[in-house]
Amino acid sequence: MPKLHPFLWFEDKAEEAANYYVSVFKNSKIHSIVRYPEAAEKVSGRTAGSVMTVDLELEGEHFAFLNGGKVPGFEFSSAISFVVNCEDQAEIDHYWEKLSAVPEAEQCGWCKDKFGVTWQIVPKVLNEMLSDSDQAKVERVTACFMPMKKFNIAELEKAYKG
Repeated sequence: MPKLHPFLWFEDKAEEAANYYVSVFKNSKIHSIVRYPEAAEKVSGRTAGSVMTVDLELEGEHFAFLNGGKVPGFEFSSAISFVVNCEDQAEIDHYWEKLSAVPEAEQCGWCKDKFGVTWQIVPKVLNEMLSDSDQAKVERVTACFMPMKKFNIAELEKAYKG
């Protein structure tokens, strides 16, 4: 287990989310599922034998998910998001199709999935474009992507070239 990794609190869909994300991301797997023991029923309000935590790996990154029940203030927020750096448009399209479930939350490559988790589906080339010393290129690319929901690499490249 790594020293530092994200730990996500789900009301009751930790295992479902883990299975879903493992199906979306290559090089991913569930390492273990821990179930609530009887000793935890009274305090947690969770049934003995139900899923407590899921330890998983997505693209080499370790995650832990918890079924913690419904607790006010423990909902997902867009203030925390996971960045998926994509090599090409096909990869962007794949992740967008699988992860974007709330159209009104889409902006500048950000999307929210069916569990309420926020993702940033970003082309790797964007950072190179925005780091260019030619400020005119940076301005054109920024003006191009700001109104986008899902990133379109061809449009970004067109803006970059002027």
